[in-house]
Amino acid sequence: MKFQFSNLPPDFRLKLPFLVAGFMSFLFSVYLYFVLGEESAGIFVGLWVPSIHSLGTLIIASARDSVPVTEHEKVSS
Repeated sequence: MKFQFSNLPPDFRLKLPFLVAGFMSFLFSVYLYFVLGEESAGIFVGLWVPSIHSLGTLIIASARDSVPVTEHEKVSS
């Protein structure tokens, strides 16, 4: 079975790069902390995870705000 990026829901497609980057940062911090014994570096890189997710939230929220809202959507919400 072949994975197709286009079959994912549009909201998830926007979030996926930030989720992957956050997870990779987490794995890298665990590697630094436990495998290499670089505790300070591991903690520092571990702090990137919420920063990456916050950046993703900021970018996605600003992208949603720039989409024009129809009159029907204004009334129903």
